[in-house]
Amino acid sequence: MGNKESRAAKKLEKKQAKLQKKYESLEGGGKFKKWRNDRPFWGATLTLLAGLMILYIPLQLYAIAFVPGSLVFVGFLFGGLILIVGGCAYFYPKLSTLFGVMTIFLSVLSIMGALGGFIIGTIIGIVGGALCIAWQQEEVSIDTPSENKRVKRRPKHQRPVENNQSLQA
Repeated sequence: MGNKESRAAKKLEKKQAKLQKKYESLEGGGKFKKWRNDRPFWGATLTLLAGLMILYIPLQLYAIAFVPGSLVFVGFLFGGLILIVGGCAYFYPKLSTLFGVMTIFLSVLSIMGALGGFIIGTIIGIVGGALCIAWQQEEVSIDTPSENKRVKRRPKHQRPVENNQSLQA
C-alpha cells in the first residue's frame, strides 16, 4: 500500500509544480493572456474555424440552396449553428462541455448538407469540440514566497532605537 501512496504523492507534487509554473507565467502576462486562460480558447477558436469551413460550400451553391429537395439549406443551418456555438463557448465557459458535444454532433451531421467543409471542417469541428469538452477551469491558489515573508511594520515613532548614535545626533 505504501508504493501506491508514494505514487499518488508524486503525482500530486507534479500537478502542483505544473500549476505553479502556470501561475507564474500568468502572473506576468497581459490582459489577453489572462482572459484566454479563463475559457476554452483553442476549442472555441477551432469550432469557429470549422463553422466557417462548413459554410464555404453552401455559400458557393447559394443559387440552388432553396430548390426543393436540395440539402444545401441544411449546410447553412449546421454551419451557422456551429459558428454560434463557437462564439458562445468564449462567453459562457462553464457550459463548454455542452458546447463541445453540440459541436461534434453538428460537425458530423454537416457531412450530409455541406460535405462537412470538404471533410476538413468536420475533422476540425470534432477536434474543437473535444477540446471544449476536455477544458476545465482550475483555481490556482499557491502561496508565493513573498507572501510568507511579509512582516507588519510599525510606524516610525513606535520603532525601537537600534543604536545609541542616532539619539546623540
